[in-house]
Amino acid sequence: MQLTGAEIIIEVLKEEGVDTIFGYPGGSILNVYDALYRHSDEIRHVLTSHEQGASHAADGYARATGRTGVCMATSGPGATNLVTGIATAFMDSVPMVAITCNVNLPLLGKDTFQEVDIAGITLPITKHNYIIKDIKDLAVNLRKAFRIAKSGRPGPVLVDVTKDVTADKCDYKKAKPVPVKRLASYNEEDLKNAAKIINQSRKPFIYVGGGAVLSGASAEVKEFAKKIDSPVCDTLMGKGAFSAYEELYTGMIGMHGTKTSDKGVSECDCLIALGARFSDRVTGNAKKFASHAKIIHVDIDAAEINKNIRTDACIIGDLKEVLKKLIPLVEKREHKDWVDHIMELKEQFPLSYDRNKLTCPYVIETLDRLTDSNAIIVTDVGQHQMWAAQYYRFKNPGQFITSGGLGTMGYGLGAAMGAKVGCPDRIVVNIGGDGCFRMNMNELATLSRNNIKVIDIIINNSVLGMVRQWQTLFYGGRYSQTVLTDKTDYVKVAEAMGCEAYRIEKKSDVEKVLKKALKSENPVVIDCVIEKDDSVYPMVPPGKAISEVFDESDL
Repeated sequence: MQLTGAEIIIEVLKEEGVDTIFGYPGGSILNVYDALYRHSDEIRHVLTSHEQGASHAADGYARATGRTGVCMATSGPGATNLVTGIATAFMDSVPMVAITCNVNLPLLGKDTFQEVDIAGITLPITKHNYIIKDIKDLAVNLRKAFRIAKSGRPGPVLVDVTKDVTADKCDYKKAKPVPVKRLASYNEEDLKNAAKIINQSRKPFIYVGGGAVLSGASAEVKEFAKKIDSPVCDTLMGKGAFSAYEELYTGMIGMHGTKTSDKGVSECDCLIALGARFSDRVTGNAKKFASHAKIIHVDIDAAEINKNIRTDACIIGDLKEVLKKLIPLVEKREHKDWVDHIMELKEQFPLSYDRNKLTCPYVIETLDRLTDSNAIIVTDVGQHQMWAAQYYRFKNPGQFITSGGLGTMGYGLGAAMGAKVGCPDRIVVNIGGDGCFRMNMNELATLSRNNIKVIDIIINNSVLGMVRQWQTLFYGGRYSQTVLTDKTDYVKVAEAMGCEAYRIEKKSDVEKVLKKALKSENPVVIDCVIEKDDSVYPMVPPGKAISEVFDESDL
């Protein structure tokens, strides 16, 4: 069967089970959009307001559904506008395929209108990328892109196709997707070595990262923790892999982790890292991190082993498969004195905030109660992100969608859009600061045009809150360029873009406004006005050990 390159792209997307694309058309990719027009009943295209919104939406779709997200853009600025979203997905190991179309092959390298070397630009932030200059290479490499995005440690792959390839014709044969295999580079000795250390431990602690979510290992993590009777903390990316309702759960670890997790990890004699990469935001001063513990690291990516923290044992492989083999090798234990001590820390150092005024933690706790801890929570980056991680009680993996590694302001609204499109029956709430909202508010038009029912809560403190908090604590209160003196009315902006909108200015309004938003059949924006100097605690000072975590009471 003879098809154009544009038609082959659509057929391969159908082969791979793609039901949604987020994108923005332009001259070089017009042939693909023309082919997509004839398949609009099979593949939904969501036209975003900006290409960056498309890449974030593909990312959010992937995190919420577990499937590979797809975004498209034209050459030049269309392609470069995807870059931040691709980098965000790369840092957080999100499976994504980004399809761009470049100028005609004879025009490459000649500073042609809207020409850019997008493959060269994205080389450091993709698992792999392709420049397709011959139509015979198109189908095979696009299929490879989907396999690479999903296999091993997931991540984004870029496929750049010259415009003449999308117009050329060649034979096309349909193919079935090749199943993605779970990779393993460990042997029986690795398992036995880790099990021996765990069995000898008197004070174990489990540290769960995003790999537990990506591998679907939630049930195995729970079984493992209960068998060895170990407390469990998590990272931003690991939220929901171990339910916040479990007694052994101690909360987040790291710079804004709980005192229980930070102090517990600092005291343990065996730290078991499951699908985590020992980020600087987790370890604080790496030389002092878990200094009393033997460290076991389970991860699918061999490059992460001993990269940031030296380990005493490692197992390189898919976490779900590793735990299935490790659990039978560890002894069923009770560490009553150790667990009792950790529970005492939980009672002694609970998360706390001022309950006499309107605060972000109160909004999140109320949202948690009204949604029975079952909503998909998306965030931008900053104080609100940390409060969401601290105060929403995540039960299941895939509930918390946030830019953990890159810390991308402006990520949330696009990602929430993608999550809602992928999971239309779920409640999806984006929580962002007013600084972040100014970077992505254009996607409200996308929400209203497509009636994508996302609730967008703006935590509006008229400052860049997290940066201001650092300026307060470490820069002598010199608030350089962090005060937002805008006269923008976010409620009017949201209404002008076709959304419902409400403002919360006092604590008593929180529950009734959230109930209205949850019942609404439209996208909703809530402008929640809080004080500018509310701060996120606990906190570990930069360069300090996580055992030196402090909160407001210490100040």
